[in-house]
Amino acid sequence: MCGVWSAIDEKKIYMKAIIPVAGAGTKLRPHTYTQPKALIPLAGRTILSIIVDQLMEADITEFIFIVGYLGEKIQDYVKQKYPQLSVHFVYQNERHGIGHAILLTKGIVGDDEVFIVLGDTICEYNVREVLEIPHSLLGVKRVDDPRNFGVAELDDDGGINRVVEKPQIPKSNMALVGIYRIKETASLFNCLENNIRNQLTSYGEYNLTDAIECMIRSGVRFQAFKVQNWFDCGKKETLLESNAKLLKKFGGSIADDHHFENTIIIQPVSIAAGCDIRNSIVGPNVAIGEKTRVNYSIIKDSIIGSFADLYDIVLTHSLIGSDTEVKGESRSLNIGDNTEIDLGES
Repeated sequence: MCGVWSAIDEKKIYMKAIIPVAGAGTKLRPHTYTQPKALIPLAGRTILSIIVDQLMEADITEFIFIVGYLGEKIQDYVKQKYPQLSVHFVYQNERHGIGHAILLTKGIVGDDEVFIVLGDTICEYNVREVLEIPHSLLGVKRVDDPRNFGVAELDDDGGINRVVEKPQIPKSNMALVGIYRIKETASLFNCLENNIRNQLTSYGEYNLTDAIECMIRSGVRFQAFKVQNWFDCGKKETLLESNAKLLKKFGGSIADDHHFENTIIIQPVSIAAGCDIRNSIVGPNVAIGEKTRVNYSIIKDSIIGSFADLYDIVLTHSLIGSDTEVKGESRSLNIGDNTEIDLGES
């Protein structure tokens, strides 16, 4: 079990982190045909590593990963990068929604409290402060158009009166960001089981939002906490925007093991180990994976995977997968792994 010290209760709270990463990531195809969305590179890291590192900083060390398509890649990544953690992997073979996924963890969670972070949710907030508040919490952020999100309706004290999934006529613009600290796990699993037993779905899926609304109606108190920033990683355009914001916020990094020749680097950039870059201009807002080769190219506002080979190309606002070869003209590209493209004349 993971022991988290609470300044409020002055005792150990046993907390498990649940990270659902079973989604197919259809909006990031073709990349998610060969790579889970959680392992897409972002500002020199992965989406999943940013989430896990953030929770580890608050001394959470027991994690439950809900995996599905390409789940073995998640397992291999976690075991290699985080050997010190206590980890469990639960397979969601049929995608029936986040609520269904969370219910699969019931046997592992037991009576412990849970901290749920959706696998594509990167936010800035103080995890330790959230853990010290003595009741259940939902992360929220004000948005311009809440119709595509779960929405929380708040009272004057920040208590949550109601939550609803993707309301057509929202009564609040406070969107649920995908972070849930839940103390009353027995009530959570009872509500999930009730919704599934009675086939209570929203938009064809068993949503976590509906289970939380069931908990609220049964008397469980939820408080909202506002995240400082919410980085959207759901599709190419917002992923590139989040990459730029994170590079600017935390600064870039260049591995010591590299070879640059006749090259201009415009920060912020993240360049992994073993890269060979010649006769090129790289940056700003560029992240490049390990052992990628770039020659006679200009790259800005882009994410480039590992073991890629770019020659005589101008790239902007592009997402290039690993093991990819690109040659030719100026383009904005969205290319998955193991691809070869020649944009030059035949």
